[in-house]
Amino acid sequence: MRCKWVNLNNELYVKYHDNEWCKPKYDDNELFELLVLESFQAGLSWECILNKRDSFREAFDNFKIDKIINYKEDKIKELMNNSKIVRNRLKIVSTINNAKVFKDIQKEYNSFSNYIWSFTNNKIIYENDKVTSKLSDEIAANLKLRGMKFIGSTIVYSYLQAIGIINSHDKECFLYKKSTD
Repeated sequence: MRCKWVNLNNELYVKYHDNEWCKPKYDDNELFELLVLESFQAGLSWECILNKRDSFREAFDNFKIDKIINYKEDKIKELMNNSKIVRNRLKIVSTINNAKVFKDIQKEYNSFSNYIWSFTNNKIIYENDKVTSKLSDEIAANLKLRGMKFIGSTIVYSYLQAIGIINSHDKECFLYKKSTD
């Protein structure tokens, strides 16, 4: 059995659940990609975003921060005309802004990974059936204070699940784990 939210008819979704979701991630490029995708997911389903993931990668230069922070109006127009991705100007502009904040955090903490994992002292949180928590509230508030846009507790909570800081596999799921503490 898998988590009840997985569409078993979508191979991409099954692979994402089985191989990525709730698995700890430390690579800043991967952390940035997932942060961007989670912010684009707001108001949509994760399945929709996942189905467009390769198109997002292509459109956003494989999520290379140094390229994205230099996007200008011509690139924004190009993205707005790309029917293979979610064409939301606010989300696109926020991605450029958030790349700059992400880069600032990297400089301050020597990596974004150091920053994001510091909130739990490098520990994984095991919990189910939540969409926000005190942790996601705290991180969202900190990211907003640093200047990130289009970020809130629900987006951060989903992000923390995506990067493995929060493990939320259903008890019936073959990947379910509970805390060993």
